[in-house]
Amino acid sequence: MTTLGVGGAAGALVTATSRDEIVAAVRAADAAGSPLLVIAGGSNLVVSDDGWPGTVLALASRGVQLGEADPASGAVLVTAEAGHPWDELVEQTVQAGLSGLEALSGIPGSVGATPVQNVGAYGAEVSQTLVGVDVFDRATDQVKQFSVGDLRLGYRDSAIKRSIEGGAPRYIVLAVSFRLQADEGRPVAYQQLASALGVGVGERAAPADVRRVVLELRASKGMVLDPQDPDTRSCGSFFTNPIVEAAVAEALPADAPRYPVATAGQLKLSAAWLIENAGFHKGFGLAGTPGEELAQGRASLSTKHTLALTNRGDASCQDVLAVARAVRDGVEATWGIRMDHEPLFIGVAL
Repeated sequence: MTTLGVGGAAGALVTATSRDEIVAAVRAADAAGSPLLVIAGGSNLVVSDDGWPGTVLALASRGVQLGEADPASGAVLVTAEAGHPWDELVEQTVQAGLSGLEALSGIPGSVGATPVQNVGAYGAEVSQTLVGVDVFDRATDQVKQFSVGDLRLGYRDSAIKRSIEGGAPRYIVLAVSFRLQADEGRPVAYQQLASALGVGVGERAAPADVRRVVLELRASKGMVLDPQDPDTRSCGSFFTNPIVEAAVAEALPADAPRYPVATAGQLKLSAAWLIENAGFHKGFGLAGTPGEELAQGRASLSTKHTLALTNRGDASCQDVLAVARAVRDGVEATWGIRMDHEPLFIGVAL
């Protein structure tokens, strides 16, 4: 049930196909004192080999509502159910002539997970178009509406994510609303994407063209799910790009990428650069490569992208973590920077 393909058995599995069924399942698990793990696409989870002793709630709610364009601004309110596959929503909005989500094409998982993680790629983040979410508050036993401001979104972070304890958050996302535009497309904010589109950074491109190119770029990095490609048997980027004090960033070699962030005196680094320049190359851990002894080739860095930890077919969770620890510790030994993991860890620690 996860894209990484590791983890033990569930104590009990409940599938919910509507908001009412989600709320009822959460109430039942909480009333029974059963530990609750919420899962949808399973694209951001690293689950223990021991499995989950309580209830696994699988969100399978589907549906998208497209509002009417505002005559003055061209804004369109789009609301999707939490269990709706994210990339299907992106595809539907692009086909409807709406811009705002196209740079986030190809990201696996569900709509409901995107505000939890403040998902981002190619210069775009969910926070740029998010209006709000409908949630079930387990603490008060009420359905509530949160605005984008209520979520206190950060880099791959949110108030919902910070409420997670033992696998399930206090707030269970039921639906998510976005404000998109009926226009010719948003300014392209990422150099690699702009170059592939043949435009300059800050110039506009048609949403359909952006989606096509993003899917091509992600596929080249093993970041579009493909059952035939073991490089896609992962949870995406395993490490976040570290945000450090400017003095730490400036101590790195001149070619180390550095990006501005909202906090004065800090810079964001490239986790991929740190990994590669600490001696961990694509395919690290595969049979016949450095690191093979960690998991006997069952788990490795992707052969296409050093930010992804992959299950080569029969890896355990501990196999994946062994490779991850080696990479994390090697980066820290080389650069003095300790990277944080991006996916949620369930029953394990790095």
